[in-house]
Amino acid sequence: MIRNQWYVILESKEVKKGSILPVTRLGEKLVLWRDTRGNAHCLIDRCCHRGVALSTGKLVADQLQCPFHGLEYASHGQCTCIPANTRKAEVPGRYRVPAYPVYEKGGWLWIWWGDDEHGPVSPDQIPADGVSALPINAKITDPAGNPEFFCDLDDSFETYTVQDPWDAHYSRVLENQLDVVHLPFVHHNTIGRGNRTVVDGPGVEWIGARMLYTYVFNRVDDGIPPKKPSEVPVPPPDRDFKLELIMPNLWENRISEKLRLVAAFVPVDGEHTILYLRTYQKFAKAPLIRTIAGYFLGKANKVIAHQDRRVVQTQVPKASSLKGGEQLLQGDLPIIEYRKKREELKNGRK
Repeated sequence: MIRNQWYVILESKEVKKGSILPVTRLGEKLVLWRDTRGNAHCLIDRCCHRGVALSTGKLVADQLQCPFHGLEYASHGQCTCIPANTRKAEVPGRYRVPAYPVYEKGGWLWIWWGDDEHGPVSPDQIPADGVSALPINAKITDPAGNPEFFCDLDDSFETYTVQDPWDAHYSRVLENQLDVVHLPFVHHNTIGRGNRTVVDGPGVEWIGARMLYTYVFNRVDDGIPPKKPSEVPVPPPDRDFKLELIMPNLWENRISEKLRLVAAFVPVDGEHTILYLRTYQKFAKAPLIRTIAGYFLGKANKVIAHQDRRVVQTQVPKASSLKGGEQLLQGDLPIIEYRKKREELKNGRK
């Protein structure tokens, strides 16, 4: 995984007000909850006192209380009360656990997975008694630091999400959605029908520093060598279909104006990923029909994903890399671009 990135880790609806949610993400045990204002918060799921899972405790005035000795933690990870020392006693600054800032948009929930012990703190996480109540060295982000999302998705779409666990590193799962060569083989009886085995291009285009567009030009083999990426139109003038990647773990299949598929490749640990597949559609008008359409589209997406999963889970090594010894093809250009960007981010370059 790459540090100092905003990662989608859950759907917003999974973190409910008044309840505590333990999850494993990015190889760490985390605990999430919502305060009475509805803001979500995330801490490492481990009390700094004796290592108990905070997720087995309870909420007390919007703070997490450890079930073992009653230590209470604010959303920024600082312990605010040690009952054994009396509730009025000052708590030393060393009594704290790492906190990850949370951002929400469009029904998704991100955390900032940073190297700094406290990480950047979003404005809605500043305590009521002000910035001075934050731990020493805490940093405040501004809205410009928020993660990107697909700007053409709004509430006019009906959505339906399925979750699919994979025994694979998230980079391999993500790369599969950039792989335009595999379609007629892995999906020969679904989305790859037509035996379009020759890959012209493909076309790729970076939009800003973190969004990659991929344009597909697959065709039936007629003996003519594939066109080079520089020989295909980017963007195509006659169609708007494209695959969109937002680093580090979001992807959209822009099928049409009324139908999209968004995937979040959520890292659990180095060998496991949860693939969130969310259909966005607005071609069905009646509410009941829209719900039924979303349900069946979701089921179809899962069938297609399982065709991929059967193959991707066999890949070695588990994680992809820029210099992994694989003999890549011209048609793998989107994957090569992804690996280059991934390497840049791993090395701390934006």
